[in-house]
Amino acid sequence: MDDKIYFTYQHIHKLVHKLVQDIISSGFTFDCIVAIGTGGFIPARIFKTYLNKPIFTVGIQYYDENNNPSESPRKIQWIDEVERKLKGKRILLVDEIDDSRTTLVFCLNELLHHEPKQVAIAVIHNKKKIKNADFPHEVVYFCGEYIEDKWVEYPWSALDIDEHDRCAAINEYT
Repeated sequence: MDDKIYFTYQHIHKLVHKLVQDIISSGFTFDCIVAIGTGGFIPARIFKTYLNKPIFTVGIQYYDENNNPSESPRKIQWIDEVERKLKGKRILLVDEIDDSRTTLVFCLNELLHHEPKQVAIAVIHNKKKIKNADFPHEVVYFCGEYIEDKWVEYPWSALDIDEHDRCAAINEYT
């Protein structure tokens, strides 16, 4: 278990609340949330609870069924009528983790093709490691907390939530 980090739903919820406060304090306002599936779905829904903005979802596949990264991400689901829904809008792009940054940059670049007014990125966790890419300077970045470069087990991926919570209870992060 030393090579994994476990987080509870309560911990995630509290981090999203912290992110909401950070976003409000920054003065950044947005029109909609774009959730990167599958990891960004639940955090995006919690953002909606606090900020009451519509959520659009995108599916980006970067890891295979064995959690190995592919050569590059690919779209598997995208926003219907994306041009009409995103052009000129201020977007909050949400994912659970900034790991290699490959998926975030891929999705960001796809969104920028549709001429939003501004994009901010919000992630629950950012792994302390060198990233494969940088964000453009005009993109606003919010992170709930920085963590070690270990595999992360989120509660929404647990087959046995009680066992997951037992593992999370011995984490240094919870």
